[in-house]
Amino acid sequence: MSWSFPVSTASLLIAASSLLVACGQSTSQGAPTGAMPAPEVSVITVQAKSQPVDLEYTGQTAGSRETEVRARVAGIISKRLFTEGATVSEGTPLFQIDPANFQTQVASIEAAVAVAEAKANQARRDQARLAPLVAERAISQKEFDDSKSSLESAIATLKQAQAQANEAKLNLSYTRVTAPIGGTTGVATKSDGNLVTASDSLLTTIVQTDPMYVNFSVSEGDFLRMTQQLKSGQLSVPGKRAANGSLGFSVSVKLADGSSYPRSGKLNFASEKVNPQTGSFDVRAEIPNPTGALRPGQFVRVQLSGASRTNTLSVPQRAVIDSPFGKMVFVVNKDNKLEPRPVELDGWTRGDWIVTKGLKDGDRVLVEGFIKAHDPGMTVKPVPYVVAAPAVSSK
Repeated sequence: MSWSFPVSTASLLIAASSLLVACGQSTSQGAPTGAMPAPEVSVITVQAKSQPVDLEYTGQTAGSRETEVRARVAGIISKRLFTEGATVSEGTPLFQIDPANFQTQVASIEAAVAVAEAKANQARRDQARLAPLVAERAISQKEFDDSKSSLESAIATLKQAQAQANEAKLNLSYTRVTAPIGGTTGVATKSDGNLVTASDSLLTTIVQTDPMYVNFSVSEGDFLRMTQQLKSGQLSVPGKRAANGSLGFSVSVKLADGSSYPRSGKLNFASEKVNPQTGSFDVRAEIPNPTGALRPGQFVRVQLSGASRTNTLSVPQRAVIDSPFGKMVFVVNKDNKLEPRPVELDGWTRGDWIVTKGLKDGDRVLVEGFIKAHDPGMTVKPVPYVVAAPAVSSK
């Protein structure tokens, strides 16, 4: 099968061929007149320096002190003396248990104390009367010894009665249930007229919310890596390591709506063993909460800051590419040509990747311009990468 072209089309093909030959000749003699300029790309020159370390975990708030308020004596609740959900001080009356039975017990025991005291006084008088008689041998020594034993028995009976009286008065004082700590009260589990027993004594709870605790878990990998970096000097933490083993990170929290809580705190506990239920280390932070903005049970994002990685390289997130062989970047060499470079990463630092292998101090890394320049060996025109300022919205 043969192809035929019109005369005008054949003429155009001959002319195009002549033009290509001419271009080839001009290329051999110098730069082609129609050559495309090297594409302009943004690069960053990496430098080894101390890089801030920020870590983020999911946590849940809890009161720094949480106490169950229980009745110490059984009885009928005559009145609730507080408002549920209110903030109370230590010692504030919360419930009144009917005191009538306990008042009767106190009166009865006090009467028994009076009888015992009278018998003790009588025994003292008897012994005082017999003392000179035994010296004059007017009575037997046994008679005097019996009077002495009677006095000792009467004194012991008096002390026992006094102890029972103190117990009765203490039980009477327990009929007025007070707050063992200051904090926010919970729901009352018993209402007026309910019976409180030894097996069912819970009346309410009190939670102390200033300061507030934030409980979270640090993965075993993160914990071991930070500990190793701290020992080797790769990780620097301001201040001294706490006595309980926790690191000196500054702690801030983000709420569920994305807003940041305005006060920062500190770590006050780090477990020395892995929690078998979560496979991670339990950690706790303490956050000031004077206004009560944080409530127990909230889920928050815990951010740890204040530490730094020493002598570390980092690149912007957009400079790192996923390839079939792992993470890589494009380096612009001294001849302004692109070189693919596989890298190893180890976490984040303020939005940048920390690079542990693949780059060296002074390398120029491509950040923007991948659409125009993405072929290895391609010549580019590098310009410094400028971080764009965040847009300010007008209202």
